[in-house]
Amino acid sequence: MGPGPSRGGCLLRWLGLKICRRSTLVFALLWFGTWVFLNGLVFVHRTILSDYCTDDKSKRILQRVCEEYREGALTGDLCEDLCVSGQVEYKRCLYYENGKKVIEARWRGTPVVLKSKLENFSSYESLGLLEYQDPAEELSPLDVVFYATLEIRNSLGLDMGGNASLPPLWGQRMRERGRPYSRAELASLWSLLQQEEYVFLRVLQDLSRHVAKVLGSCGHFYAVEYLSAGHAWDQNIFSLEEVSAGPWTARDMVHRIALSFLDMAWRFDNDFSHRLHLCDIKPENFAIRKDLTVVAIDVDMAFFEPKMRDILEQNCTNDDDCNFFDCVSKCDVKTNKCSSKRRNSNLQVICQKIFRPWFSPTLLGAKAGLPLQVDLQRAVQECAETPWGEDEERPQALQKRLLHLLTRLLHQGTSSERGGADGEGVHSHTALNF
Repeated sequence: MGPGPSRGGCLLRWLGLKICRRSTLVFALLWFGTWVFLNGLVFVHRTILSDYCTDDKSKRILQRVCEEYREGALTGDLCEDLCVSGQVEYKRCLYYENGKKVIEARWRGTPVVLKSKLENFSSYESLGLLEYQDPAEELSPLDVVFYATLEIRNSLGLDMGGNASLPPLWGQRMRERGRPYSRAELASLWSLLQQEEYVFLRVLQDLSRHVAKVLGSCGHFYAVEYLSAGHAWDQNIFSLEEVSAGPWTARDMVHRIALSFLDMAWRFDNDFSHRLHLCDIKPENFAIRKDLTVVAIDVDMAFFEPKMRDILEQNCTNDDDCNFFDCVSKCDVKTNKCSSKRRNSNLQVICQKIFRPWFSPTLLGAKAGLPLQVDLQRAVQECAETPWGEDEERPQALQKRLLHLLTRLLHQGTSSERGGADGEGVHSHTALNF
């Protein structure tokens, strides 16, 4: 009988120890879960809520711009209307992330978009010359052209030994300026030249109709034309009713927009001294004007050939390591290096992401079985699956084939309209159901 209580006591101690361990484990898990939850809240606050697009914060940012304008720190052709006469009317914040600010406004009644890569003017590097230059001395227009050209070449990744320079119209206006540039003008220009998207738009707007136009600037903020942007959730991609001022039916509009995409792809490949690569092709990054011209409105991920090669030529173990968004190359497993030559093209990605869903049988409905529509679907599919590679003849032949088919469909639609076949108007979400 003696050992019985001893064994019972041991059992109780063992159970107590086990319960204690379980309680400790539960407490530790509860503490860890609470720690993860609280840190998650902090992360959400810092990364999401702090970058939340609010009207109050946007207005405060513009107020700071105006304060610095009144202090003489910055200037621009937009400043007087923004800060003095009230000709710039704030509408809403469109986008705010990591300091990049995009604001919708009306400038003298015209819709515009105000943009800046960084929120504050002081966040941009100052022009080094201003720190060492005698305040009494001023740079001549030719000096400004020289330094601006160097900065633009650096921003676009162009060869310094080439003949690239400021675009003709922009450079001419800067050279013909009758007076030297003030420190505020130089500081403002320098902040703009540090924004790759501004440089792209400003340089290319004199050379291409397929980029958004820069209308003015104030300090580090610049205004571009407000256009009807695309939407991934809309089967039409663009809100056709917003550009229905022309004499076109919905069928005509779809084909004209597709033809403009083809024209843009061809011109970005051939119109400049270097091929221009678009590495983020999606509906939201394009817009259309009232004449149905397709316009690239977000070119943060656009690169000329020299810079594209530098980006692609990275270390790799397989082809997946050589994908830079929509721009892809091939991995050389012998050297573990990605090829600097892009395998796909702007047109191929447009066919994949824009044309293939756009001209799918599901959206075309009963018209999908018509011979021209079938030929177009096949051409789009072949375009989407054909890499650019070393042989450029086949992709170019596909481009001509798409151009031919879309032109025939456009003429066919125009002829049927003249013959009174149908009198369809422009209706949201139904433009492709013809």
